[in-house]
Amino acid sequence: MLNVASAKQANKPSKRSEPMSVETAAHLRLGMETSHAVIHPRWVRVTHWINALAMLTMIGSGWQIYDAAPLFGFEFSHHIALGEWLGGALLWHFAAMWLLAINGLTYVALGILTGRFRRKLFPIRPREVVGDFAAALRGRLAHDDLTVYNAVQKLLYLGILLTGFVIVLSGVSIWKPVQFQHLTSFFGGYNTARYVHFAAMTAIVAFLVVHVTLAVLVPKSLRAMLTGR
Repeated sequence: MLNVASAKQANKPSKRSEPMSVETAAHLRLGMETSHAVIHPRWVRVTHWINALAMLTMIGSGWQIYDAAPLFGFEFSHHIALGEWLGGALLWHFAAMWLLAINGLTYVALGILTGRFRRKLFPIRPREVVGDFAAALRGRLAHDDLTVYNAVQKLLYLGILLTGFVIVLSGVSIWKPVQFQHLTSFFGGYNTARYVHFAAMTAIVAFLVVHVTLAVLVPKSLRAMLTGR
């Protein structure tokens, strides 16, 4: 009897799991590959956080410097400005300036030499930018593969690099208008250079707001900048 029951059990067709769709398999494979791939190498992570510290210091101290001679009809609150007074703000600003300059040059040099900028930021196609921007507005922009930047990210990151050059050059023309008089003249004079500097700062602050917001909405992007994966 036992043998008969065992034979019936053996002959009974086993339940098979539903076949996995090609799309599901692709997503699973992509997730496994992404989880093991190095998204941000160590030099990117180190320079990123140093740049963040230096940039926040320069922005806060820059607001205090601005308050000493406002360009517009408003001033920044002392609660968010750094330095408490003009002299203190200048000390913070110059200290962060050298840190940002050295670290920024290191980041740019390694980005070019390693080919990271070429792989990550190019090419930028207008049609893809429009499509990804429309998808972002609808909340449908995918972030499955963090190793690949979408067209909007490419444009923003390239734009912030160019803005960084503008804010550094305009800052130097304000800092040493006599020694770098040709650079100051290029910006249209000392006063115009201040407006250019302020506009570049505004663009960087806007970028930081978007950048931090995306990090909150896509937590794995923050994890990748901390651990590399």
